[in-house]
Amino acid sequence: MRNTHDVEFNPMETGMQPFPWNTANVVDLPGVGTPVDSLTDPSRIPGGPGARLAAARTQGVRFKREFATTGTPDSITTCDLVTLPYPTRFGLFRASRAVAPFLSITNRMLVIRWHESDGRARVLLFEPSDVELGQYTPYFDRLSRRTPAPVTRLMLTRYATVLEHLATLGIAPQDVDYLLFDHLHTQDLRRWVGTTAYQEDLGGRPEAAFPNAKVIVQRDELAGMAELHPLQKPWYQPAAYRDVPPEAFLPIEGSVVLGPGVAVVKTPGHVFGNQSLVVNTSTGIWVSSENVIAAECLTPEHSKLPGLARWSREWEYEAVLNANTIETTADQYNSVVLEKTLADPSQKDPRFLQFFPSSELTGAWTNPGTTPTFSHHALTHTR
Repeated sequence: MRNTHDVEFNPMETGMQPFPWNTANVVDLPGVGTPVDSLTDPSRIPGGPGARLAAARTQGVRFKREFATTGTPDSITTCDLVTLPYPTRFGLFRASRAVAPFLSITNRMLVIRWHESDGRARVLLFEPSDVELGQYTPYFDRLSRRTPAPVTRLMLTRYATVLEHLATLGIAPQDVDYLLFDHLHTQDLRRWVGTTAYQEDLGGRPEAAFPNAKVIVQRDELAGMAELHPLQKPWYQPAAYRDVPPEAFLPIEGSVVLGPGVAVVKTPGHVFGNQSLVVNTSTGIWVSSENVIAAECLTPEHSKLPGLARWSREWEYEAVLNANTIETTADQYNSVVLEKTLADPSQKDPRFLQFFPSSELTGAWTNPGTTPTFSHHALTHTR
């Protein structure tokens, strides 16, 4: 079957807009969660990036104290989706001295369940990537075309799909309330939320796999996707949103507490509308995003990866960013500092924090010099 991603989508030739709706006509549904007043949108903090960095530290301390009192969710389960190659120069921005041009990252989904104060059960899927369709992201599509099949088989491992994991957990798709991504790079949501028209590459008009779920997304990111900048284009699939119903999205502005021990914190930089998951668990507070790809990237002074400790010492940087896009690098750095402030030390090794990368660096013999010093592998919690 011919896939529409096989050719570059040109809206001027087709007469169609790849992203026909914007933040003005996205349906405003009833608000979700409780807005976080103690965290200011960084873009609204007076002064330059240094002032925003100072605010990230002080506001993070205050919010962490407040958030710890909200309780904990019922459970958190980690589900492996795919391990794939990723350029070392992106994942370990400027710091790595590894000889391998590629490292490996593992994308994982978190399944979070809690009960509202009125007894209603909630299910949130964090990073429920449709791996099959995500491979057509322009950058990864071009990379796969240039990579010999035997090499691809060596470096790419697919695990169970989102729906297979949910079946194992005994969760019906119609019981899922929220889909949440730290940002929408690589994401094709058509099979998750359905479409309003026939999809040639899918051979039909897909019904929503999650008919009752809403996609929680920062309004800033939707605004950015309406007209992509060249720095953004390799990482989004705008044509995949052409026929996605606007009412599938639940746009938010800033940070919100969704439920007991579950929050979405705005962390701009990697993309303008980046957001992080923050959860309170039996081991303390965890943070998850793709702002960095390894826990040691938040404390590089303890890293044994070639180059990281020396680089952070020489440049006096306290984090090694994941920098495939550098929309606003200073803001991403500040967001990582906020994440550092929120995350508790790991109970396995307190030199590292309970930061769980949504795409975690994974050691492989094919990628010398990129085996992490420390890995979480999973984030689990049961109340």
